[in-house]
Amino acid sequence: MRIRTDDEVYRVDAVWLGPPKATFPWRARYVAWGVGIPVFLVVLTVERQLGFEFGFFSTAWAFIATIAITRLITAKISHERPLGAVLAMWARELNTPRARSSGAGGAVSASKVRVRADRPRPRHHGRGHQHHGRRGRSQPFREGAGSNTARVRRGRTRPAVGR
Repeated sequence: MRIRTDDEVYRVDAVWLGPPKATFPWRARYVAWGVGIPVFLVVLTVERQLGFEFGFFSTAWAFIATIAITRLITAKISHERPLGAVLAMWARELNTPRARSSGAGGAVSASKVRVRADRPRPRHHGRGHQHHGRRGRSQPFREGAGSNTARVRRGRTRPAVGR
């Protein structure tokens, strides 16, 4: 069993075919005319601000741009989502607070970085201090420092990256 929706009723009622006894060869919804005319005026204004002179070709390109922009806008508009709801959604989307992606502070400079001759020792927390190496000093792991390290003997070496 197939249930028909009432979408065709809204589509038929929302279309203006032109003046009586002189219909247009295209179908355009009322909302398309309502959106298209202000968009055309805005496109003409932008063209003038960019320095294009008023003429046949500039107006023709403005008309083509208006059709494209109007089609983009009216593709989001239907009888279930009217123009006012789309404009309100657009305004809320623009005014919604966003997380800041840029870090606070100024430019980073290497002049404030302290360089030491010896590497700082890691801090051990928990069950006492575990020392590696000879004479109780912790030794940093050096990749390729010989085959006698425990990682090399167990086969847990890190792969060489970028070589």
